[in-house]
Amino acid sequence: MQANLPDQLRSSVRHLGRVLGDVIRTSDGPQVFRQIEDIRRASVNFHRRGGAEAERALADRLGALSLAETVRFVHSFACFLQITNIAEDHIQRRAGRVRDLRPDSMAGALRDLAAHDVDLHAVRTLLDGALIAPVLTAHPSEVRRKSVLDRQGAVAGLLDALDHGRGQADRTRLESELFREMSIFWRTRQLRTVKIAVADEIWNTVSFFERSFLEELPKLYAHWTRLLGAPPKSFLKVGSWVGGDRDGNPFVTADVMRQALAQQSRAALLLYMERLDALGADLSISQDLAECTPELLALASPDNDPSGQRVDEPYRLAIRGMYARLTQTYAQLVRETAPRPSRLAAEPYASPDEFKADLGVLQHSLVDSYGPAFVEGPLADLIRAVDVFGFHLASLDMRQNSAVHARVVADLLKGAGVEADYDALDEADKCALLEHELGHGRLLTSPFAAYAEETAKELAILKAAAEIKALYGPDAIRVYIVSNTTTVSDLLEVYLLLKEVGLFVPGEPPRADIFAEPLFETIGDLRAARETMSAYLAIPVISKLLKAPGLQEVMIGYSDSNKDGSYLTSTWELHKTSRALVEVVHAEGLRLQLFHGRGGAVGRGGGPAFEALLGQPHGTVGGRVRITEQGEVISNKYADPELTRQSLETLTAGVVLASLRPPVQSETDAGRGEAMDVLSEASMRAYRSLVYETPGFADYFFAATPISEIADLNIGSRPTSRQPSRTVEQLRAIPWVLSWSQSRAMVPGWYGFGSAALDGGVEMAQLKEFYAQWPFFQTVIANMEMVLAKADLAIAERYAGLVEDRALAGRIFGEIKTEWERTCEAILAITGQPHLLAANPDLAGVIQSRLPYIDPLNHLQIELIQRRRRGDDGEEVRNGIHLTINGIAAGLRNSG
Repeated sequence: MQANLPDQLRSSVRHLGRVLGDVIRTSDGPQVFRQIEDIRRASVNFHRRGGAEAERALADRLGALSLAETVRFVHSFACFLQITNIAEDHIQRRAGRVRDLRPDSMAGALRDLAAHDVDLHAVRTLLDGALIAPVLTAHPSEVRRKSVLDRQGAVAGLLDALDHGRGQADRTRLESELFREMSIFWRTRQLRTVKIAVADEIWNTVSFFERSFLEELPKLYAHWTRLLGAPPKSFLKVGSWVGGDRDGNPFVTADVMRQALAQQSRAALLLYMERLDALGADLSISQDLAECTPELLALASPDNDPSGQRVDEPYRLAIRGMYARLTQTYAQLVRETAPRPSRLAAEPYASPDEFKADLGVLQHSLVDSYGPAFVEGPLADLIRAVDVFGFHLASLDMRQNSAVHARVVADLLKGAGVEADYDALDEADKCALLEHELGHGRLLTSPFAAYAEETAKELAILKAAAEIKALYGPDAIRVYIVSNTTTVSDLLEVYLLLKEVGLFVPGEPPRADIFAEPLFETIGDLRAARETMSAYLAIPVISKLLKAPGLQEVMIGYSDSNKDGSYLTSTWELHKTSRALVEVVHAEGLRLQLFHGRGGAVGRGGGPAFEALLGQPHGTVGGRVRITEQGEVISNKYADPELTRQSLETLTAGVVLASLRPPVQSETDAGRGEAMDVLSEASMRAYRSLVYETPGFADYFFAATPISEIADLNIGSRPTSRQPSRTVEQLRAIPWVLSWSQSRAMVPGWYGFGSAALDGGVEMAQLKEFYAQWPFFQTVIANMEMVLAKADLAIAERYAGLVEDRALAGRIFGEIKTEWERTCEAILAITGQPHLLAANPDLAGVIQSRLPYIDPLNHLQIELIQRRRRGDDGEEVRNGIHLTINGIAAGLRNSG
């Protein structure tokens, strides 16, 4: 961003704040406006000047609010924080309009590589074999309704339009429209009244594809074609877990998976029909006035124009026939009649390649007649869209927990009379049995057998996957992710299940249409990943199976490893595991493709993707990477088309640079690896001592954070815990991190580092050297610094006051506060800064500008939680709590 970002942001926020204030004054009256404004000014004054008097003045005003006034005030500040986000995104879009000047753009990456003597040919060669894929998941930390996101989008569009307003009359009209949209936004309910279902998650996810990806990706490819001097292959694609991820989500069924693909296909085909119809209107070229290729004439059947009015217009004739085929494709794949069906009789397209080939006939004829003028433009963009999205739009990943597979396989083996007690076998015997079953064509299932309910459900989902691939094409589903992979049998079990529906076929060589993929997510699993993958890839049937694709994808999880062992340990173990996996996979003659399971918050692997990619170990990217996009990060990055383009280009630039830039000094040099091992172990000891070894810690956590209240939010279809219990072990990583963010302690994003850096046995001089020269360590420190800047231990102490056992609260909060102070001290010593974010004033300014609006929400959240826990569980109290969660999450932005 530009150097004066805070000033630009303040100006934009003031503008929107004035409009919102006018709306409140008009709709609710001047007294309500004065009350809200009085508290706002008191909070700003406290943050600017500090002091006990200013703090008391703010507390008095908040304490004087009635319950109804509290809820209304919370709604107002939640709205204000959301318009702050609109303003920030507006400035980001404005800065992005000179994107080629930015280092995190493709043009910036090409300049950087040229300075390192890496030419365009090397970049084009890399991209020819590349795959970059953001994968959208439904993991619930997005608390905003789609209606709210839509209203924010409308306000954002008007704010952009005002940048380009022509004259006073135009600006007056736009300001009037802005007031109208802000009025609707102010009166739009912030909270869902019912729990969101998987069908809603599918619909929400598809809306992002429609709004941004479908529109912007072809434009981005056109831009890259100009930069690279030739059109690259379609290396940037999109993926989804929504409707395919059933790990811990009992509501994902076979029908839900079919629905996900039908909805995705609907979005893609509607765009293609719209674009094809527009091309038919544009290409009014007469055969009598222009040459056409024989291929076009063959496509342009006179039967496509019963009226006879277009018989001399071959492009229109061809497009009419193509449109008719596309509407039949729509009916076949979406299972409903197209909105504007053709009256022509036609066969559906058998594949997107067939449709793309017809589009290619149009383009070839145009280029043959008119030259390069038609190399770019709407037709070229449509061809690119079909190449990227096909008829399925986004590849859907399947995911399930390894424990489920083990139970299903045991049930099938027992039912087939192969093994009565599969669970009792040791790992070697399990693998031997599974290899034997994968070596022949006999199936285990029988239509006459009675299976457990879980087995029947899993078999139905597998059958649906086979149907989906047959209907939508091979890219509709490519991988089957195995959560909690700890052994080789965890992966072999998946192929045995795929075999039952024809998605794995034994033979010489064996063939799979969906590939099993391990997910290593705990510290122990990450440390064992080298051994697990080495044993797995050495199995003959797997070695033969992977020979054709020549690639093995491995997913590494940031969230659970962080919850398991601290932010620093998780980050370092992931770093080491990535290096180890490259060595193991390359030793088998295969390429490695890493799938990074990152969340929004730093405690779940979040933070800037560009810097994270540059910090990856050398040789682990290689032009191929997939990354999960989750929760509120999806809307932050992809709700706006312009920000989508920036986000995707930043991701691509990071991959290109991480793949081709010459490596910096290896972490194994100068004792870096050994020192980081020492540092990591010290961090993990400190973290686990607090979280897993301190008596009463779980009781403290469930009382001193709004975890119970978050569980009541209607923000996701998945339960907050894997099993009903009040233990940290069973709690999912998302509510774990979101709860600590809400209470402003942010424990998962930094705890353990202070003890490790100050007392872990590594000299401070060495840590300073790491920070000066090592991108990996720079990223680690930058992310923790951001988290610490958003934390507030004074507010966190108030949350500790919710714990009834005062001795327990004092003891555990005291440990958290001490470690927070030590972590701040360590980071300042390493960076040489006088205070946090001193070297990044733009980010510091953005965070500071939000705190006067976040902090009062924290104070009111505590008051409302106290009311609820004392027995007042009325709707107004619950709505107030959920509104505070909404507002705080909006203010922090990357909180879940």
